[in-house]
Amino acid sequence: MSARAEMVRSWLLGLQDRIIDGLQAADGKPFITDGWIRGPEERLQGDGRTRLVEEGNVFERGGCNFSHVRGPNLPPSASANRPELAGASFEAMGVSLVLHPRNPYIPTVHLNVRFFTAQPPSGDAVSWFGGGMDLTPYYGFEEDATHFHRTCRDALAPFGADTHARYKQWCDEYFLLKHRKEARGIGGVFFDDLGAEGEVSFDHGWGVTQAVGDAFLAAYLPIVERRRDMPYGERERDFQAYRRGRYVEFNLVFDRGTLFGLQSGGRTESILMSMPPIVKWRYDWHPEPGSPEAKLYTDFLPPREWV
Repeated sequence: MSARAEMVRSWLLGLQDRIIDGLQAADGKPFITDGWIRGPEERLQGDGRTRLVEEGNVFERGGCNFSHVRGPNLPPSASANRPELAGASFEAMGVSLVLHPRNPYIPTVHLNVRFFTAQPPSGDAVSWFGGGMDLTPYYGFEEDATHFHRTCRDALAPFGADTHARYKQWCDEYFLLKHRKEARGIGGVFFDDLGAEGEVSFDHGWGVTQAVGDAFLAAYLPIVERRRDMPYGERERDFQAYRRGRYVEFNLVFDRGTLFGLQSGGRTESILMSMPPIVKWRYDWHPEPGSPEAKLYTDFLPPREWV
């Protein structure tokens, strides 16, 4: 393993520890730790550490995973935008997080930061960074959306005046259920293939990745604290389960991280950690006009400038 890879791995493990410390303090229930190793006889080699809570005091289900894997061939989801890397061996490491709170007034949240190196059959190795975080509320609150997006903007401010705007737009375009023409949530920031073309230095891509990961707790925990004690009933839980169905649809149909894990032979339990525990679908259902549920569709899901 190169010195750069060792540096990234050490930071990712530390990020996982810091995030779990913050989440455990907020929830009050310890997350379980499940370490795993894939040996040389496996299709995918490497190791990882899954940290998970189920039936917590705040989080109905949630986890924060670290993985570091190597394989002989990049799966189609990772080489779709770079066909010249088809057939390349690869090394990938990252931290991925999804939290599904019980209270419908607390949004679901997702974070991922990752580092890839691919070695084509001929030519030089190519490395890049990717990541982002996004918020998926069930009931919209202007102050929560503004806080989340402002934290993302401030984290990226040192990397160029237009960086946040570009990564916000990328997020809005990525987390879209194309078959429904509907956003999964209210977005955040998203970037991928950063540094793959040599357009930025390793240090720049590494700095962006660290900034996004380091900003997560500040972006999300204040929202948890504001909403955790709000009373709710069966109506709100029912709508939450319905909207969680959109989360499942996106992750299984479009999400590149989920597809990468499944296509490369990754650890299924860790990959599908992102699935919510209770989900509902209905045929051609629409919220009552003027209701709080309808407001999510009219005022929050359409992309807008929050800061």
